[in-house]
Amino acid sequence: MTRRLLAVLLLALAPAVLAAESANAAKPAAGKAGANGKSRCDLIVTAASVVTVDPAFRVVPDGAIAVKAGEIVAVGTRAEVTAKWAAAATIARPGAALMPGLVNTHTHAAMSLLRGVADDRPLMEWLQKSIFPAEAKNVSPKFVTDGTLLAAAEMIRGGTTTFADMYYFESDVASAVEKSGLRAVLGETWLDFPVPAHKDLPESIRVTRAFLEKWKGHPRVTAAVAPHAPYTCSKETLLAAKALADEFGAPLLIHLSETQNEQKTIREKYGTSPAKWLDSIGFLGPNVLAAHGVWLDADDLNLLASRKVTLSHNPESNMKLGSGIAPVVAARKAGIVVGLGTDGVAGSNNDLDMFDAMDFAGKLAKVQALDPTVLPARDLIRMATIDGAKALGLGAKIGSLEVGKRADFVAVDLWTSRSQPWYDVTSALVYSVKASAVSLTVVDGKVLWDGKTVRTLDEAHILKTAAEWRLKIADQLAAMAEPVMAEPAVAK
Repeated sequence: MTRRLLAVLLLALAPAVLAAESANAAKPAAGKAGANGKSRCDLIVTAASVVTVDPAFRVVPDGAIAVKAGEIVAVGTRAEVTAKWAAAATIARPGAALMPGLVNTHTHAAMSLLRGVADDRPLMEWLQKSIFPAEAKNVSPKFVTDGTLLAAAEMIRGGTTTFADMYYFESDVASAVEKSGLRAVLGETWLDFPVPAHKDLPESIRVTRAFLEKWKGHPRVTAAVAPHAPYTCSKETLLAAKALADEFGAPLLIHLSETQNEQKTIREKYGTSPAKWLDSIGFLGPNVLAAHGVWLDADDLNLLASRKVTLSHNPESNMKLGSGIAPVVAARKAGIVVGLGTDGVAGSNNDLDMFDAMDFAGKLAKVQALDPTVLPARDLIRMATIDGAKALGLGAKIGSLEVGKRADFVAVDLWTSRSQPWYDVTSALVYSVKASAVSLTVVDGKVLWDGKTVRTLDEAHILKTAAEWRLKIADQLAAMAEPVMAEPAVAK
């Protein structure tokens, strides 16, 4: 019997198979060995397929994962894993595919509270008439906490287990991440004008240093420094950010070459491209993750590759704001590690669905190249998992289902009218399913989403709080008789 036929038969039997949840779990005996001499572990999850995204990109039919102390200790067929391991809890997802948790390499999570506040407008009008005024009046530790918790609930439900963030009061963002159970790389954002969390460069350094010190060594939170962009940060600001990041061994997050206007501004000011200018001042290096890169040319790409800079591709944001199509295929060909991101949901993208990001990234690349073979489904899954992890400096820890890595994985339900029948599980994951198909989210071996409940968060309270913010912000915007130009507090 072929593996493909076996997988199809397993799916056909899915409705008749009962999920063995924690209450009915096997209880191993005391001691190093469990029942029947098996090794003990905390959790075994079984599914119709396991998409490992390991170097061989193994897809295991009728597969299973065993987890102990937050680490993957076995990946293989259900028969292989259960023959060797006895678990304190077992979970069955017979109609699903297990895959690594998705890695969102660029967000502004707290801006979830501004979701859809102003759509279908030119960028500067959107910023000046809606985002800047709303942020100037509201961005605070409570705002970022409430907004991040809302974003965390969406990401947990949608299979994102790790995200990179650029915003303000990131220590408060980190506390929300810690509560949620997610993993994150969080960048305190700097600009050359006052922002809510710090008013000048010395204060930016003090605040960010305290943030880096407080969260250093946390198992799931990586503190980072995030100078906003070459057109909003001076050489002095950028080099101060780099020096602080280098001191702590921290990532540097930055927007780069997102729009034609940025290219024009930097060329007029410095006589070169944004990437080349950053390199000329000594900013670029392997700890730099650059978001967007829409207008990078071939020389820029070769330069970034030589400096081991990584990229975050945000296809939906670039589409919605009319920024252009990033040269993703060329970037990967040049040797640059490219992850996927959603960007913020305040208007550049209105959700945090990484399945959409995969789908759109592939189709944009194909239409740009006029070639349907570029960025096939497997490459898109890599970009959303292992390549995203590598872009964040976490590739040795997460991004694939391999023994020794942290147990960050999700189950995606394929027993639906949207997905059946499928002939290639990778194609189904990229082109058929959406975030709503995720039925299990696990981070560090802990179940965050069981298909019914986000276990770590009070969603009812989070939604009530979001509704209260909406009323407050809507009233503020309606009360403005004239457009208000406030000092920007946006990390976009």
